[in-house]
Amino acid sequence: MSEDNIVHFNPWRDFNDAASLEELLLEPDPAQIAAFVDVVFSFCDGLIPVRSFIDKGQGIEGKPHNIWVDADASAPDKLTTFAHWARREGAAVYVIPGTVAQSGQAKSVDIAAMQAIVVDIDTGDIGGKLLHLIRHLGDPTLVVESGGRTPEGAHKLHVWWKLSEPATGSDIEQVCALRGTIANKVAGDTHFRSAHQPIRVPGTIYHKGGSQRMVQILQHLPARDVDLADFAEMVIAMPPMPGIGTVAAPAADKPALADVLTTPVHEGGADAWSRFEGASAAIGHFIRQVHDGRISPDDGWEAICQYNAAMLRPSWPLDRLKAESDRLWRLHVERNGPPLVRLDSAEPAPNEMPAFTLGSLLDDTSRMPADIIAPRVLTPGGLLVLGGAPKVGKSDLLISWLVHLAAGQSFLGFTPPRPLRIFYLQAEIQYHYLRERIQQIALSAELLAAARDNLIATPKLKMLLDAEGSMRVAETIQRVFPSDPVDIICIDPIRNLFDGGPDGGGENDNAAMMFFLKDRVEVLRDHIDPDCGVILVHHTKKLSKQQVKDDPFLALSGASALRGFYTSGLILHRPDEESPQRRLEIELRNGPALRPKLVDKVRGEWVELNSLNERLVRKDVGARLDAERVRKHDVILGMLLDEATEGRLYTVTQFTEKFENKGGLGGKFTIRDRISVLATKGYVKFLRDGAPFGYPAVRSRYGYLCVEGMALAAAEVVDEETGEVIGVPRPVLPSHYKCPHSGVCLDVENPAVWVYPEGGESALAPQD
Repeated sequence: MSEDNIVHFNPWRDFNDAASLEELLLEPDPAQIAAFVDVVFSFCDGLIPVRSFIDKGQGIEGKPHNIWVDADASAPDKLTTFAHWARREGAAVYVIPGTVAQSGQAKSVDIAAMQAIVVDIDTGDIGGKLLHLIRHLGDPTLVVESGGRTPEGAHKLHVWWKLSEPATGSDIEQVCALRGTIANKVAGDTHFRSAHQPIRVPGTIYHKGGSQRMVQILQHLPARDVDLADFAEMVIAMPPMPGIGTVAAPAADKPALADVLTTPVHEGGADAWSRFEGASAAIGHFIRQVHDGRISPDDGWEAICQYNAAMLRPSWPLDRLKAESDRLWRLHVERNGPPLVRLDSAEPAPNEMPAFTLGSLLDDTSRMPADIIAPRVLTPGGLLVLGGAPKVGKSDLLISWLVHLAAGQSFLGFTPPRPLRIFYLQAEIQYHYLRERIQQIALSAELLAAARDNLIATPKLKMLLDAEGSMRVAETIQRVFPSDPVDIICIDPIRNLFDGGPDGGGENDNAAMMFFLKDRVEVLRDHIDPDCGVILVHHTKKLSKQQVKDDPFLALSGASALRGFYTSGLILHRPDEESPQRRLEIELRNGPALRPKLVDKVRGEWVELNSLNERLVRKDVGARLDAERVRKHDVILGMLLDEATEGRLYTVTQFTEKFENKGGLGGKFTIRDRISVLATKGYVKFLRDGAPFGYPAVRSRYGYLCVEGMALAAAEVVDEETGEVIGVPRPVLPSHYKCPHSGVCLDVENPAVWVYPEGGESALAPQD
């Protein structure tokens, strides 16, 4: 060591300031100094900046002394000599834990190599913080008791991890950033974000406060070293220590993303943040966009390269940039799951935009793609929206439809080309009620067996179809359909899964709706299979019957962007609230218009009704007249039954004359007409011979009126054993009926069996 490097070297102070004999017995430890030099400098070339400061609290003053020691085999001995001098002077020995090229250099920009990462734990629960670091970062190479004490009396520590190779160039920025990140997460000393921050050397003497202590090594694991990239991933993944949370760092430590992307940053720590911190923030931003499916991987890499060229001064080498990007990508995927990467075909670049001449379009006579649901209701890559008011039955109709599609069967005239694989993303019905509803579907066992494995449904989900939700859905679809791609993705309903994007817009916001359709639904479909169809189930808003009649698709809830985006639209509504029949309106963008369908659920199964039977004029008046006819039907049959129990039978003429203007039946001719209709429909038949009931034979064309279940007043019969008089009803059975085709009176084959014409039903059966 040259004496020119030592500014002051005086082994003895003034006699009155001499140290006590007890203090003189505490000497520097060459072995600990040598161990420290091996951990911090053994791989580095250049000079070690060494500094000494008079520790406060001794009542003496002095100037700092600086020397530069070669980072070679002689370094431990030179540091030991300097430590002996400093011990006699009452000075502490510090080094900057990195090497420089020339004597006199000691700024951050001068640091040429560093081979260890350190955190200074000087407050709070020292032991707990050390255990937290070991749990998440592994055993440190060196644990040093710095000599200081916390107010609670705990020993302050320096914790070191030796790198497997020295960090140089831009890696030094990463080392310093990691030192700051570790300090933030355990509330350590954040000054070590600076490369030139000095630190005490173990094996030297701590004098602060007037008492001497050894700066001593508590743990040394010579074989323990870490790879910088692997260690960086562990530091980023390490959570803040419980009770500390996210420790507030200076504003410059966490600049706003907008500032990072627009502010140049120079090497050497000359700016508010380092090149490593800026590059990490920018790379992380573009990685998140690629991971969420907002931009393609190629676009993300292009953006990272543009940031590197425009904002890093000087720029990082491309191999260094690529290595850091790959590392952060792996870490992001590990923490956030598989990416939802936008396929290149989903959004062609401008130079790939397809364009065709009129001639090429006219000449292309190739076969049209097969419909997913014919005729043109759902085409490859198409989007179908099924809308309906709450409780109108759209989910019930949808489930029946999906089961038919999964079995490859036609439903209400909608036909699949084969059994379809369907993923039903359902977010409205809980599991037990979903299985109950499916088990109650009135479909054949053969149909259900054919659809058994092709339809996959989810129970009610508590999630949004945002970036994370889309990834979960994509992963689930790929898991349940591992070999063959899915044909239809059905989302029911939009409202429960809607994600309006960064601005948080609702369904009524056109921008939010377009974001949901393009950046969520389309991206999900393109990631699974660009040719698969999508069915969205949506609610309708309240409109008058006339408004729905004029334009049914205006009833769709939310923004108008939805109607301009879909390829097919279906609206299920009930034109008459008093009638169970529903009307299915159809709008196609990829095919010719289809007539609306009149549908209803009969005996648990959805069927299409003949729309020619639907009234087109004065529907309300017609419905009231129908109801009045049904009422008279019930009144006439009820009167005949009641009169029979009183022992009275009637011919057609006698009944019309006696009950004219009674029970709201109207005049006798009105009653006669209704009886004639009831006879044609089989509700009323006739009895020619009334003698068994005490009535004379009649010359009427038909005879006495008879209805199903009619019984005359009970005849009195005496029980021979008890002598009790018992009333036994006497059934009235028909002998003739009116032919529904010719109107002639024909004999009944079996009076005990009441037969209705084809399509009729029992008068005693409950009416809908």
